[in-house]
Amino acid sequence: MTRVNKAETLFASRGRNEPNKHERNLDMSVRPLRSVLYMPATNQRALEKAKTLPVDAVVFDLEDAIAPDVKTAARDKACEAVRAGGYGSRQVVIRINDFSTPWGEDDLDAALAAGPDAVLVPKINRREDVVVLSQSIASSESADTRLWIMVETPMAILNIDQIAAASQSDAARLACFCMGTNDLEKETRARLNPGRASMQTWLSQSVCAARAYGISILDGVYNDFNDADGFRAECEQGLELGMDGKTLIHPAQIGICNEVFSPSDEEVAWARRIVAKFDSPENANVNVMSIDGRMVERLHADFARRTIAIADAVGK
Repeated sequence: MTRVNKAETLFASRGRNEPNKHERNLDMSVRPLRSVLYMPATNQRALEKAKTLPVDAVVFDLEDAIAPDVKTAARDKACEAVRAGGYGSRQVVIRINDFSTPWGEDDLDAALAAGPDAVLVPKINRREDVVVLSQSIASSESADTRLWIMVETPMAILNIDQIAAASQSDAARLACFCMGTNDLEKETRARLNPGRASMQTWLSQSVCAARAYGISILDGVYNDFNDADGFRAECEQGLELGMDGKTLIHPAQIGICNEVFSPSDEEVAWARRIVAKFDSPENANVNVMSIDGRMVERLHADFARRTIAIADAVGK
């Protein structure tokens, strides 16, 4: 594969506007990403347990959860687990170290050789970062591997629309934003208090950019895994903001997360009713109609189809 040689090469300055190609990521939009669990790659027992957990994706972490003296061992364990498989329908992701560290380049090479569903890259700041990474993935033997990125720096927030637009290039692999709220708190000195008032603008900006270019987006972690009520409230806030799901730090958080981010029976029933009405031959040219006393537009039928697709995928 073409190796990413230096951090300055990854962050080299270049740019152009790309045509919008939402269809590139539509397959991701109907694959559930309600619950995405970070797991330290050094913990062999945790890697095995992940095969039984009701999560939509697992992230084998080589970064924050791993001490410097065991980074290489963690990389080997993560790649071995990916090759061994056994994770069923769960997406398997490797989070590498960033390219300013001694491990980032080797992490990327090893991860791509193992062939996970996605590689999650931290400290992405500009569109050019995504372009170079996408080219590296496209030229590797794991061309089907997708690129997930952490949105966790002030520069990333300032450039979020152009970062998302990089998903439209011919070699694009960008499929998901993962919000790094702990790092945003550290870098901006904002207070991450209940309700996250200081971050709602940044979270909403990122959701808008993701939706504009057909990218999935996951909310940041909730640190107190013993606070079930607080966690539920933040999941509900993330859903209200438009997040696809939430990143997790403990298996105890999975149940609530799946419940909040799954369509309810009532939502699914209403969605099926909308789709049935707009799909009926007599309504082929109707764009607005009244259903059970509510005015519904054809655009709501598209949203309803996605709700049904997510519910069907969860049911499987």
